[in-house]
Amino acid sequence: MNDIKKLVELIKKHDEWREGKTINLIPSENVMSPEVRAFLSSKIAARYTARDSFYRGTKFIDEIEALGIEIAKRIFKAKYADLRMISGHIADFTFISAYVKPRETIMCVDPKDGGYPGISKNALPKLLSIKVKYLPFNKSNYTIDVDKSIDYIRQVKPKAIILGSSLILYPHPVKEISAVARELGIVVGYDGSHVLGLIAGHTFQDPLREGAIALFGSTHKTFFGPQGGIILANEDKPLADIVHPSIVDNAHWNRIAALTMALLEIETFGESYAKQVIKNAKALAKSLVERKMPVKGPKDVYTESHQVLLAPKPYQQNKELALKLEEANIIVDNGIRLGVNEVTRRGMKESEMNTIAEFIERIFKGEDPKKVAIDVIRLRTEFSNIEYRFKDIIDLNYFIS
Repeated sequence: MNDIKKLVELIKKHDEWREGKTINLIPSENVMSPEVRAFLSSKIAARYTARDSFYRGTKFIDEIEALGIEIAKRIFKAKYADLRMISGHIADFTFISAYVKPRETIMCVDPKDGGYPGISKNALPKLLSIKVKYLPFNKSNYTIDVDKSIDYIRQVKPKAIILGSSLILYPHPVKEISAVARELGIVVGYDGSHVLGLIAGHTFQDPLREGAIALFGSTHKTFFGPQGGIILANEDKPLADIVHPSIVDNAHWNRIAALTMALLEIETFGESYAKQVIKNAKALAKSLVERKMPVKGPKDVYTESHQVLLAPKPYQQNKELALKLEEANIIVDNGIRLGVNEVTRRGMKESEMNTIAEFIERIFKGEDPKKVAIDVIRLRTEFSNIEYRFKDIIDLNYFIS
């Protein structure tokens, strides 16, 4: 009984602090609507289904999956959609496994330049015996160097190129790289984990129209669904053949029901949400720059995504500042990628970005974090609702009964 009490108490403490008293600027996270959370807690969580109809009693779950697939295809104008990915990492795994064989080569962005560490040389490719080469990167403007990359692609002739990254301030050159890739018979994929909600909201870029054969990634960053992954593509094979049972067995059908609800929210509210995210990111960058803070990126256009890079030290080496901000109830990662996706969902706009910049400046200049935390909590309590959702449209009590 003591352990049960401890578990309950820890969850309550987390929710009271993180969900009620902090400003979350981690770009890898978002907040779900009560409706999406309700579907995530549905009784479907205990059930199985499979494409080969091995399990009986699945007809309604199968219809839920079919509905979610249809909505996803509609939003992203894709010929193929798969909601079974357990995470964005598994979506990367699926893409690489479908198109690349052992001892073949992929190209992607180096983690030192903000690329996703999960597909770096010592991660998933090492497990699959796949070689990795990194795309040349322009560190002065935080974008892929197109001319050098094209030359390098012609030299290396990789089997696949994966665009998209963990630190992504600007659209990637999908059109330019896809053009040379087609010429050489190279497959181009786009890891949209961070910017999937912006893509769905038609405010960032459109990889499937720009030349990528597949768009994949996680569903809980700018896309405000449950934690998990998704694959969208212009063709179904070989992706469809490799998923089950090789990579995903039970796909967590309550998550897919919740993801379907999030897809419906994105379809209706995604464009207005994505536009406000980018407005907020630009406003936060502008305010930080005006306060002489070390924001990285080309002058006057510090970001075109949900992220702002505040980098007193090299990327991923700012833990000391991150800890001070945490003491002030401002939650960031150790790279100080500031993501405005969650605060936007809570209804904050440009004026609040200026206030948040002021809080960060105060910490940066050495003010007592506990003093700043008082003002952070005051601001946070003004934004207790979640916006960009269907309000009062379903009986939430049904799902927790």
